[in-house]
Amino acid sequence: MSGPVPSFTPQLLINGLLTPARSGRTFSNVDPYREVEIGQTPDAGVEDVEAAVAAASIAFRELTWSKDHAFRARCIEQLRSAMQRHIEELREILVAEVGCPIFMTRQFQLELPVDELTDWVELAERYAFESELPPHPAMAVANARLLIREPWGVCALITPYNYPIQQLCYKVGPALAAGNTIVLKPSPLTPWTAAFVGKLVAEETDIPAGVFNVITSSEARVSEALVAHPAVEMIHFTGSTDVGKRIMAIAATGVKKVALELGGKSASIALEDADVEAVVRFNVPRTARHSGQGCTNLTRLLLPRAKYEMGLEIAAQVGPQVTWGDPRDPGTHMGPQISRVHQERVLGMIDTARGEGGRIVTGGGIPSGADTGYFVEATVIADVHPDSTIAQEEVFGPVLAVIPYDSEEEAVAIANNSRYGLSGAVWSASDEHALAVAKRIRTGTMDVNGATWFARDTPFGGMKQSGLGREWGEAGFEEYLDVRVIGYPLRDPAASQTTSN
Repeated sequence: MSGPVPSFTPQLLINGLLTPARSGRTFSNVDPYREVEIGQTPDAGVEDVEAAVAAASIAFRELTWSKDHAFRARCIEQLRSAMQRHIEELREILVAEVGCPIFMTRQFQLELPVDELTDWVELAERYAFESELPPHPAMAVANARLLIREPWGVCALITPYNYPIQQLCYKVGPALAAGNTIVLKPSPLTPWTAAFVGKLVAEETDIPAGVFNVITSSEARVSEALVAHPAVEMIHFTGSTDVGKRIMAIAATGVKKVALELGGKSASIALEDADVEAVVRFNVPRTARHSGQGCTNLTRLLLPRAKYEMGLEIAAQVGPQVTWGDPRDPGTHMGPQISRVHQERVLGMIDTARGEGGRIVTGGGIPSGADTGYFVEATVIADVHPDSTIAQEEVFGPVLAVIPYDSEEEAVAIANNSRYGLSGAVWSASDEHALAVAKRIRTGTMDVNGATWFARDTPFGGMKQSGLGREWGEAGFEEYLDVRVIGYPLRDPAASQTTSN
């Protein structure tokens, strides 16, 4: 099955104008299933970054954008409506450049985050950007204290390749609703989704020139120039921990606000009384969802030793049942890896696991019959030592490491034995028991017996090297707001009351 990629010429969006890169350079956008170029993309340079940031800075200083909450809400609603009108074009671009199965676009790859832009519309309208703190008895003068939450200014939003539209919506929505101006920089592996949204902003919304800018580039130095630019006040990045560290180091020179959503190595713990067969049947395809290219994927499965071999037998049955193939086929569960380079990296990590004593239960290579596409089989590796590479490093592929344990204390220790702390799951015959164990795992989010944390109003983010700050929900919205306090004489203490602006 196949579908045409919409015919449009991707361009940068700088100061309200759709434009090629100043250098005229372009780079290829490759369909990871068909292994063919779907078109060329503007390859922005540092000079384009300078222009985009300058436009965003002038817009923030000179326009009423940051103060006119109702206008911002209207503009975000216009963007949501435009994306919904063009949802089928976005779907085709998304599947073509990401290789994600089309069923995912009916959910959190596309339709859900676009629809949820309305939540940021509501926050822009109702949020109390100004409020008063009550007088404090220790103050010599009866003081009122005005607490002001205001936008940072120019925000650099850097999005990943695995969920490009979702991450665009979950960054652009709150950043604009809070009153910031933005420079959006998508992954060079999936640039067209952002470029298409930039086209909609320019042609179908009243978002003023300079408020929303889009830069596509193949060069890391361009991202570094964006992060380092003195007029950029905040950086919000989703991607690998190593790149996040680099961004944090560059931002530190300017003492910039940084929010990071980084890697994960999440543990799924089946307790002694859990239904191990059901857990394994869930976990193998869950790890392979979107070809394993998800930071919250449950990539370590901890099984009680008494049920370990039985669990592996089930995994050996389930792995080959994971359907892979054309992402445009509604029956496909697993599409390709994003690129040849990444496919080779995943296969290399599987080889490393073998060399460190891991036993391949199922998968471990390229699927038989994969004549096109950067595929890796749904892979389960047993006899994994908790300190081994495959247990410690994020693979970002459809690879599940299975680790036995002898006691609940050991299971908790293994789960916490990671530099990451993003997500995880606990399974038990008792919800209360599973919840108690989940509270002991040092991660930002956890599932218990299939009940998930995943929702737009969840304050989502990680602990340890899985990130800084939170996104989604009101907590995520407030990441895009700085805080000021002004003390002033309170002539009539009884008049102190919460206000909003």
